[in-house]
Amino acid sequence: MSVNRLGRGLEALIRPEPEQKRKQTPKKKNKPGVSQIPVKDIFSNPNQPRRDFESGALEELIASIKEKGIITPVTVRSIDNGYELIAGERRWRAAKKLRLKSIPAYIITVSDAAEVMELALIENIQREDLNPLEEAEGYAVLNSQHNLSHNAIAKAVGKKRVTISNALRLLKLPPDIRKSLRNGEISGGHGRAILQAKTNQSMNRIWKKILNDNLSVRAAESLVKESGTKIKVQSKKKKSPAHIRAIENQLITSLGTKVKVKPAKKGGSIEIVYFSKDDLERLLDLLNSLD
Repeated sequence: MSVNRLGRGLEALIRPEPEQKRKQTPKKKNKPGVSQIPVKDIFSNPNQPRRDFESGALEELIASIKEKGIITPVTVRSIDNGYELIAGERRWRAAKKLRLKSIPAYIITVSDAAEVMELALIENIQREDLNPLEEAEGYAVLNSQHNLSHNAIAKAVGKKRVTISNALRLLKLPPDIRKSLRNGEISGGHGRAILQAKTNQSMNRIWKKILNDNLSVRAAESLVKESGTKIKVQSKKKKSPAHIRAIENQLITSLGTKVKVKPAKKGGSIEIVYFSKDDLERLLDLLNSLD
């Protein structure tokens, strides 16, 4: 897939029929690339990254379509028994509820299921339609089911590789916290701050504190650092000097992972922990960006 096409959005992907063929079709009056398709011939995309379709928002869309019609066409690809949705599921659902016979649609040519998933992600990201967990789950499908690397996903959706890696880390949160993130109770920044706590018990404790006290992301990060310091004080091991702990906490906040500063008589060392190959690549990206 051409990255340049993706960067210009879905309309740039439309492949109009050849001029000679368009002259032979009765749909001459339609604008290029747009056709009226029977609603009954359109099927949902099983890998649609958007999972939550709020009933209240759908009812508002239905009312709007009743009044003004469907302004923005959906985007589909041809399949054996009709068409598969790539973008516009809420509009399609609203059209079904209104029992519309047809709906305006862009019909585009897509090479494979991975490209369908990329386009669905791009459309939702450009419209800012996905919550952080839905976005992370979409990246995970591209990574695990379609074998796209973090770098390839980043190029496809127009983001930095470290952004993709950080988004995927949110899937490591405990179930209740992932549900809270999906429902919009906390942000992706809160989720990444919570992940620094490492254990599920600590993560859940910090999450509840964030909800109860309505903490900002910055306050959540401070809470995690304070919590980490308390655990070290309770440990039987000899605690590090205050200035070393301050440096460690600063590095933990910057790198989003466990860091240990080990001073020696002459010089010393810094130990940075990573948990996977992708996590290592994320850290390398962060360190390289400091140049």
